[in-house]
Amino acid sequence: MATETETATASATAGVTSKQWIAGAAGGFIGSIPFGLMMLYVMPPPLLEVVIPAMYGIEGPALVAGWAIHQFHGVVLGLTYVALVQAPALRETARELPGALGLAVAYGVLTTAVLAVLVMPIWLSAVGFPNAPPFPNFGIPATIVSAVGHVVYAVPLAVLYARASE
Repeated sequence: MATETETATASATAGVTSKQWIAGAAGGFIGSIPFGLMMLYVMPPPLLEVVIPAMYGIEGPALVAGWAIHQFHGVVLGLTYVALVQAPALRETARELPGALGLAVAYGVLTTAVLAVLVMPIWLSAVGFPNAPPFPNFGIPATIVSAVGHVVYAVPLAVLYARASE
């Protein structure tokens, strides 16, 4: 089963160029900057300097570690985007700017729902963070602000990928 999954994944991403992978990593890194600034100045503190480092057992405040981890997450999610848009239903849409912008919105909402609402509270509880949010981590306006931040992150990612695919 694992071999079948690996083969399917490998064949789905076999046509991805180095330029597209680099665009995904660079777009993820670039998109993480405005999202990180939103974490610092718009979202309730101490998300970037305490909560993000706590996911890896780093006691805060640790702003530099928070930024580094956040940027790393951005690159990983950028590469994940590149892999996901290889699905036949998304491939051409992701390569054209209007479609890429639509996919950026969808990816921002998806990453909010999966990561911020579901994964983060479980992860923080698992590492023993005393102020872990409840599961699911859903609240208004916090989840809406998080979704906006994830969309802001995804726009440069999707645009760079589309440009690298021309």
